[in-house]
Amino acid sequence: MSIITQLSVFAALTAMPPLATLSQEPVKVEVNWTAERRPLKTASTLQVVVNPLLRRGSPIHDASFTALKNLGADDVRYVPWHPYPRFAVAELEPPTVKSTSWDFSLIDPMTIDFLNATEGHDRILNFSTIPSWLYKTPKPIDVPKDPERVFWNYTQGKELRDPSCTELADYYERLVSWYTQGGFTDELGVRHTSGYRYKFPYWEVFNEIDGEHQPTPQQYVASYDAVVGRLHAMDPQMKFVGLALAFPERAPDMMEFFLNPANHKPGIPLDMISYHFYASPTREQTMEDWQYTFFDQADRFLTTVRYVEAIRRRLSPQTKTDLDEIGSILPTDWHPDTPYDPGPPIPADYWNASAAVYAYLYLETAKIGIDVISESQLVGFPSQFPSVTMLDWKTGKPNARFSVLQLLHDHLKPDATLVETKLIPKDIDAFAFEDSNGHHLLLVNKRNRPMQAALPAEFGGATVNIVKTGKPSIQKTTAPADGKLELGAFGVAVLDVNPVTPH
Repeated sequence: MSIITQLSVFAALTAMPPLATLSQEPVKVEVNWTAERRPLKTASTLQVVVNPLLRRGSPIHDASFTALKNLGADDVRYVPWHPYPRFAVAELEPPTVKSTSWDFSLIDPMTIDFLNATEGHDRILNFSTIPSWLYKTPKPIDVPKDPERVFWNYTQGKELRDPSCTELADYYERLVSWYTQGGFTDELGVRHTSGYRYKFPYWEVFNEIDGEHQPTPQQYVASYDAVVGRLHAMDPQMKFVGLALAFPERAPDMMEFFLNPANHKPGIPLDMISYHFYASPTREQTMEDWQYTFFDQADRFLTTVRYVEAIRRRLSPQTKTDLDEIGSILPTDWHPDTPYDPGPPIPADYWNASAAVYAYLYLETAKIGIDVISESQLVGFPSQFPSVTMLDWKTGKPNARFSVLQLLHDHLKPDATLVETKLIPKDIDAFAFEDSNGHHLLLVNKRNRPMQAALPAEFGGATVNIVKTGKPSIQKTTAPADGKLELGAFGVAVLDVNPVTPH
């Protein structure tokens, strides 16, 4: 570098304001209300994963299901998951010539409580845990007698013992009949009567297949077609969700094969696909690192979403998309050898950071046109990924993750339209929307420090609904008249202006 160049660079650098000054400059938000609109189609919701804290008699059972009912969300996903086989599998032992092992006594209470709490809403049922005896394994799986003991070794085997998938379809037909048809007849011709006549609007076929049993695309499609064929014949109104991939970025072949209708039996519906994302830092990182790691990983996931959408639009454009596990997981959650060790305390501001990630992904996937984005999960606790919980596992009170979901659910409705919104830099993200109640602005602070937004003039004096650090519930305030609104660290806000001025 020449002396002249070095002096030029030095002069340019010394002319720049300090970094602290730069960070304090308000982020200007511009909205073009006259630009072409797009309808908002993205629903915000959550998943409920079965675990002991949702059992009747648990200290937080009532609070958990009350929070779920009061939220009133559609498309809530319910997953009896494999770490608790006795809560998830209705036939733990293979039938013999003399007896069967059908038993819903531990499964029914939580399932019925979920169905009652979501009554009147669409919901997605996913009994993802396949009975282990349906797979070829070196020896039978010995399930703990204590139903509350976490057990991570249930999902063994990669090859069904019946490659025709008839046994698999039989199991799921009987399972769903228990809840929707009043009961079923078992393998020995014995009638099991439940009296239940629930409606299942959606049934999802298995969970995170790239980790559980790891079928090939051909094997998964064969299983999907067998199960869906049976359930669709039972209830032609039922819709189906496929894939539920943990790592969609690693599975282009699975996406391509599953979404091609030519690979399925005639008449098998491809109503919806699903896949997942969790931001996760390394053990060495701190909150100061998380603010970048979480959102950098979220941006990479958005790249995956765009490539999956390109495949979906090309092969099966009528198929919808549900991002049905979205959240963050701290590396200190996973210690299977000592599952009940609570681990280090989770920083209070973590809940706001995680909530901001969900809000950011909602905002950006709504622009893409994703149908459903589901936050994970209602209740977690030590041994069941405590950092994913949306309720305090000791008190049942909502944390910032639940409150941000409530904020989005209550304000972003199906009659809204998205409006062209511009802002630089990207420490804050935003979009404006309009509905029958007025003009609105969603703002997300992606940083672990206060950020100031310079709002469009009409939002001076607007009602501000905000979730911010130190306040896990939604707070109401008023935007300054000058339109310069401070968002606290990881703050998520919806601003309302009512009524709308015609334009």
